[in-house]
Amino acid sequence: MPKRRRGRTTAARVALLHALAHIELNAIDLAWDLVARFTPDDMPRDFYNDWVRVADEEAKHFQLLKDRLADFDAIYGDLPAHDGLWEAAQSTAGDLLARLAVVPMVLEARGLDVTPGMIRQMKSIGDTKTAEILSVIYEDEIGHVAIGRRWFAMLCGRKGVDAETTWQSLVRRYFRGTLKPPFNREGRNRAGLDPCLYEPLAADMGNS
Repeated sequence: MPKRRRGRTTAARVALLHALAHIELNAIDLAWDLVARFTPDDMPRDFYNDWVRVADEEAKHFQLLKDRLADFDAIYGDLPAHDGLWEAAQSTAGDLLARLAVVPMVLEARGLDVTPGMIRQMKSIGDTKTAEILSVIYEDEIGHVAIGRRWFAMLCGRKGVDAETTWQSLVRRYFRGTLKPPFNREGRNRAGLDPCLYEPLAADMGNS
């Protein structure tokens, strides 16, 4: 795995773009896996429409990053990549609530925290094209987190359980890692994630 993705060199930008392309490719699979795996769960049609839309937007993101890699004479697959995202799919394969808690509300929400910094970094070195791509991804991902949060809340209501405590319990059980501040409150708020949901858990997990 490349250890450094920051810097002004072409190699650093290729490593960053490759890592992001890998995330987006996994996100396509995760969206379609959710649709196929949880079809028998008696969810309304709008649920599946939402995740088909997510899959389509993740595919758009992957293509944008793939095309940008080509500008540097690189292709997806040139570098090694981790399988952490797919591990999340495997660990939550038997529980739709857990899938929604971990994938959109933790992993994609993390993207909201780090992407603005990457945009600023690209602008600082004059790479406006990559910055524009990341801005498109950022805006779409706010919508993806919001979709996950909305359906998570709906399912909790259907089951008669408290959404906040249920989310925190599922994250503790299924997420391999910690919630890492600083958080992008503005982006998370736009996605409907209240700080009272994740900040206490982040503090607890950071001390465990």
